[in-house]
Amino acid sequence: MSLPGALSDSTLAAILDRFPLTLAEDRALTSAMSPDPVGRIRVWRGEGPVVKVVNVSLVVPPIGLDSHMIFAFTAPSSGVPHFTLDSVANGENYAFHLDLIPRIDLATSLPYLDQVYEPLTPVYQEVSGRDGLTPAHLTPRQYALMSPWMLVNRATAEAFRGIGEAVDAYAGHWAALVESGVKAEGTAERDAAHRTLLFSPEIDPVWKQTVRLLGAEQSESVRRELVSN
Repeated sequence: MSLPGALSDSTLAAILDRFPLTLAEDRALTSAMSPDPVGRIRVWRGEGPVVKVVNVSLVVPPIGLDSHMIFAFTAPSSGVPHFTLDSVANGENYAFHLDLIPRIDLATSLPYLDQVYEPLTPVYQEVSGRDGLTPAHLTPRQYALMSPWMLVNRATAEAFRGIGEAVDAYAGHWAALVESGVKAEGTAERDAAHRTLLFSPEIDPVWKQTVRLLGAEQSESVRRELVSN
């Protein structure tokens, strides 16, 4: 199995082992460029505290793409961040995106910062200083939609192999927050607006690439799974 696939599978397994979720959809993704499926979308649903997990894998050897995405969503009214991991190889190049997506305005919420994000600071700082990692090419608008503790980098193969411990630390901290709960008010309306922007084709250029690979209809079906529960 590829490095991105193995990292995604182990992280996904840890989430599914810890929280009560039922597989609701398992669908192949197809492309005009290949007679065989080029990917797969799986969706799990639950009554809470994790209400939805979406896993999208796109593996297209002719173009060197090996991409695996996990989004684990908590309830709209919850203060617990959503968890996300992207692990990608494009030929000999690797990349990853790891974050806990905030549910409230961080600039006015010091107790939330201290509970949800400050425990991640040592991991964030250590990983940010590693050799073999370079900044990913995100726009300021994309950064504004994520947390300041987001780890998003291109990586050498060696550096990518070492990122698993950081992923485990972020995922483990997130799971503990899910189980303990995080107090926050007014999150449902904000969450809907935030997710609309987070997965907007206008903001994230990945959707143009997805349309080219999967076609507009399939690409939009994947995007809709991420926008709402």
